[in-house]
Amino acid sequence: MGSQEVLGQAARLASSGLFLQVLFRLITFVLNAFILRFLSKEIVGVVNVRLTLLYSTTLFLAREAFRRACLSGSTQRDWSQTLNLLWLTAPLGVFWSLFLGWVWLQLLEVPDPNVAPHYAAGVVLFGLSAVVELLGEPFWFLAQAHMFVKLKVIAESLSIILKSVLTVFLVLWLPHWGLYIFSLAQLFYTTVLVLCYVIYFTKLLGSPESTKLQTLPVSRITDLLPNITRNGAFINWKEAKLTWSFFKQSFLKQILTEGERYVMTFLNVLNFGDQGVYDIVNNLGSLVARLIFQPIEESFYVFFAKVLEREKDATLQKQEDVAVAAAVLESLLKLALLSGLTITVFGFAYSQLALDIYGGAMLSSGSGPVLLRSYCLYVLLLAINGVTECFTFAAMSKEEVDRYNFVMLALSSSFLVLSYLLTRWCGSVGFILANCFNMGIRITQSLFFIHRYYQRSPHRPLAGLRLSPVLLGAFALSGGVTAVSEVFLCCEQGWPARLAHIALGAFCLGATLGTAFLTETKLVHFLRTQLGVPRRTDKTT
Repeated sequence: MGSQEVLGQAARLASSGLFLQVLFRLITFVLNAFILRFLSKEIVGVVNVRLTLLYSTTLFLAREAFRRACLSGSTQRDWSQTLNLLWLTAPLGVFWSLFLGWVWLQLLEVPDPNVAPHYAAGVVLFGLSAVVELLGEPFWFLAQAHMFVKLKVIAESLSIILKSVLTVFLVLWLPHWGLYIFSLAQLFYTTVLVLCYVIYFTKLLGSPESTKLQTLPVSRITDLLPNITRNGAFINWKEAKLTWSFFKQSFLKQILTEGERYVMTFLNVLNFGDQGVYDIVNNLGSLVARLIFQPIEESFYVFFAKVLEREKDATLQKQEDVAVAAAVLESLLKLALLSGLTITVFGFAYSQLALDIYGGAMLSSGSGPVLLRSYCLYVLLLAINGVTECFTFAAMSKEEVDRYNFVMLALSSSFLVLSYLLTRWCGSVGFILANCFNMGIRITQSLFFIHRYYQRSPHRPLAGLRLSPVLLGAFALSGGVTAVSEVFLCCEQGWPARLAHIALGAFCLGATLGTAFLTETKLVHFLRTQLGVPRRTDKTT
């Protein structure tokens, strides 16, 4: 498969994923806004911080390293060994869920039963939901490795919507169930998610159509189950060693990704109510990152991993592939920078209004607007880091991954200390400031790697981080105009003034995007050719 074909598949996966995720997430967004009006801040804090941290930590420790190692391998492999390796995530998940469940029940502060009843049951059910989700890992890997464009997005989005609908029903009709509501909804979510993958592949491999898909390494659903290969080896030990390297890295990356939740959970710097407000603002602020940046990062990580070879210098690889990877990286960096700047500039003037519409006075008063404004800056760093790290992790050799682990270790330690100190000094905003600091360091590390990688080649993908002075002026002018508009029109002047504030922001946004369209012609061409044009070769939808 050529680099251009792989690029086309990755682009279709990203663009299709963007549309479907935006659609489904908007539905979920409305449902969550409705649910929020029936909950206390303390319940939100226990569910979204304490219990969700148990679930995400179990999944991350059990599967993240396996995903990165297996997706990085060549298509010329023993697929049975790779699938066997992925099945090891299930027993690992059982171990981590039991160990972490004990920590959550015995070592951490237990919430007041009058405020958040049935906490112990919640710990058990959230741990069980993580194990259930791990049972679908081989099916997820097969879909991701062969770029089944819509399966992943539809499965995840459908599961989230059904989970939200179930939560609404239970909150309205059985509010006294407390944490049972969210625990059962979480278990329902993971069960539906796994069933979507299992049912899809069962039907695909049992139909005549599957014989036409020559890229699939399995012909029966039973081929996905653990089995001994022809040469007698259960797993590929090279992949297993790479998995161990990624595991050390993933452990550190989890601390960086969920660091503020670990500090909140283990150091008790905020009460459950403040944790709930912070988490709502955090989820609202990261909505664009989850909708846009994450699908792009996941899709193009697969592209870079397939096009580039880990153990070879850029000058020793096929130059056509290296050139395509450089061009794609430059365009992705430009897209991430423009998207992040847009969110930062316009988010500053519309944070309070967004929180008031979403959650009422509970969010729009107090520290909520300051939190969201700070998060808009963090989103800019998130966008750039997602692109740089997706290339870096796909191109690094095993030795480079191991060396990077030491950097991650230092970052993890500094982040925990810095977030604790900043939170003591300036409250929950300190978490976002600490995240910005760490994200800046990670971006710097990735930029150094990319610069070295292409240093002896004629390609300069880091040019994607440069914008024209005209476009920068448009951003600055829009930021100033909307900031003045917020002072005079928002948010205590009534809805006519609010609508005028929104209309002025829409005009400034249109003018800024128009300027970008005229000045960033290379990016516009990339978006048109790779993300906007359907390809007839897509057989996996």
